[in-house]
Amino acid sequence: MPIVQIDMLEGRSVDQKRAMVAKVTEAIVETANCTPEVVTVIIREMPTTNLGKAGKLRSDM
Repeated sequence: MPIVQIDMLEGRSVDQKRAMVAKVTEAIVETANCTPEVVTVIIREMPTTNLGKAGKLRSDM
């Protein structure tokens, strides 16, 4: 039962997330030799104020 967690900044549409889940599931099915029904994809979104890089918040970049 593969579980994939994707952390990303918020801002993608439902259609973009739907397409991503479909493609990630397809890749797992092909490489892990399993059925799509056992693949779980968790998308965790965060605001740009919760990510820092190079000493700055992403929201300030």
